[in-house]
Amino acid sequence: MTFVNEKQSRSGRPHPYLHGNFAPIHRVQPLTPCSYTGSIPQELAGGEYVRNGGNPFTNEDLGRDAHWFDGDGMLSGVAFQRQADGSIRPAFVNQYILTDAYLSTLTTPSLRLPILPSIATLVNPASTLIRIIIRIFRTLLLVLLSHLPGSQQAIKKISVANTGILYHDGRALATCESGPPIRVSLPGLETVGWFDGGKAEGEPATEDTPGDTFGGDGLLGFMKEWTTAHPRVDPVTKELILFHSTFLSPFIFYSIIPSSANAHTSTPPSRLVNAAVPGIGSAKMMHDFGVSFTHTIIMDLPLSLDPRNLAKNEPVVSYDPSGKSRFGIFPRWNPKAVRWYETNPCCIFHTANTWDETEINPVTNEQETIAVNMLACRLTSAALVFSAGDVAAPIPKKVTSPKYAPEEEQCRLYYYRFELSGPANEITHQFALTAMPFEFPSIRDDMSMSSARYIYGCSVSDSTFGAALGRAVKIDSLVKVDATALIQKAQQHPPTPITGCVDSRTVTQILASDDPQDPIQVFKLPTGFYAQESRFVPRENGTTEDDGWILSYVFDEGQLDQSGNASMSDKSELWIIDAKNMKEVVCKVQLPQRVPYGLHGNWFNEHDILNQRPVETIRHLPTPQQKVFGEMEASESFGINAWMGVRKRLLDFVE
Repeated sequence: MTFVNEKQSRSGRPHPYLHGNFAPIHRVQPLTPCSYTGSIPQELAGGEYVRNGGNPFTNEDLGRDAHWFDGDGMLSGVAFQRQADGSIRPAFVNQYILTDAYLSTLTTPSLRLPILPSIATLVNPASTLIRIIIRIFRTLLLVLLSHLPGSQQAIKKISVANTGILYHDGRALATCESGPPIRVSLPGLETVGWFDGGKAEGEPATEDTPGDTFGGDGLLGFMKEWTTAHPRVDPVTKELILFHSTFLSPFIFYSIIPSSANAHTSTPPSRLVNAAVPGIGSAKMMHDFGVSFTHTIIMDLPLSLDPRNLAKNEPVVSYDPSGKSRFGIFPRWNPKAVRWYETNPCCIFHTANTWDETEINPVTNEQETIAVNMLACRLTSAALVFSAGDVAAPIPKKVTSPKYAPEEEQCRLYYYRFELSGPANEITHQFALTAMPFEFPSIRDDMSMSSARYIYGCSVSDSTFGAALGRAVKIDSLVKVDATALIQKAQQHPPTPITGCVDSRTVTQILASDDPQDPIQVFKLPTGFYAQESRFVPRENGTTEDDGWILSYVFDEGQLDQSGNASMSDKSELWIIDAKNMKEVVCKVQLPQRVPYGLHGNWFNEHDILNQRPVETIRHLPTPQQKVFGEMEASESFGINAWMGVRKRLLDFVE
């Protein structure tokens, strides 16, 4: 018995991101005790590891357009519960995030396709204008119907909240850039409600925060609720820094939400909401950004997300390899003072860390920021955007005199240094630290915005992150990079700007190294086992920055059947790996079911969980509506029956 419906129409092969352990799982479980082998570090007691990812509830048509970044948000967590005898018991929990779109889908069983159009439809060069218009019209009609009689859930926010999860000021927030963050409760992962920058739905009135909130009036106000999936939390001030990407000029807005921990003075903490960032000329697919203690970096890359592309006979999501990459850098509290730096075209979906470089001004004797440094996962094309939707990338248009020389296909951990002290907007350093494929970066949380030494990430030993058509990206290696050592090495032997690389070894060559001081360490999973994004948990009273563990969900694909299908009996594990030596698996937690390959996770310590803000109500699954026609007037009953007939025909039409 296979777990997913095998109905498909994709030239005889399944969609790689709806198949195997990418296939959604519809069974949800409350906190369920798990068995484990090895030893659970005491530092994990009372905490919880949670990972977010797309898990489409409506999955009947496996031949539909689909993308890895689509799907209803599902959280999968392992809580490390303290026991009376002092032991630690791991417990698994997974829950759909009860967004408006998910709840509306539940109450509309006739739907065969998700409510929102797939990203694959928007990126596919073969998608005709009429096809895209039909998909968008279908979504608009379903949203409209959700507000009319016969619907149990109005769709007020279109986000599926399927990308990331973070903790700020007593709230765990799930994120996705098509809407505001949505609060969930730890450790049970119940959905509380949308967060508007002041408070979340479901919180008591005492949690009201004075000041502006995300959004505003009209269409632009609706778009200003859309929040990056990767907000940053300052580890010192606890401020939440984020941006909002829209389809209308000026296209990017910027917000800073303070922590209530800084509200003990008579002066309310400063907040900045929906401030425009000038200098961007069109709508972009802007997924991440960089934040140091003093500055913010906005990335204006040649990857558009613009409905106006349709008028030019281009996909809504389109990459221009002849374009340029622009980095806008401004003081944290002053986006109007943005300075723009230009360089070769690229795609960056994730930054690893951003930090200041300072020196003492001899005149004022004060410390000044002279440069901002950033580490990011740099791709030389948008191949990942297409392959993750099982879409063939378009053939680049020929350019007679390109400003920048084309680069080979790659995804590398890349170093930028942006000079601030001079009048010229100069990128003084730009090169890769390692030649190996590198994505899904993370660092030790308390080293964020500082010059963190170690960057953790994921790699693939037999392909790239822009996998070939018909294949899916599967992570078989977890990596630790000593960024400080490699940047120092580059100072002694400068690489070629832009195309250069400090360490040109492959994953296989790095694994063959027996150098105990090797700046790159790789944890290679056994054959057929694949991991997901890892998160670092520090050892209490550790002596070095890497003293701790990384956590990752792992799946053995040997459990799949001969056709590569997953069954209900397949299970994943949570591996706890020594981050110092990147070799020892200190504990394996056996989960009661598999965890599909997803996106981003986070570690929430015991203090975070115990200090969550109070919750008054949570979102619930809808209960079936009961028709009580005996209590209605005959004319009213007739009118409702007539409308429900029209509503059904409209739903049948859109399907």
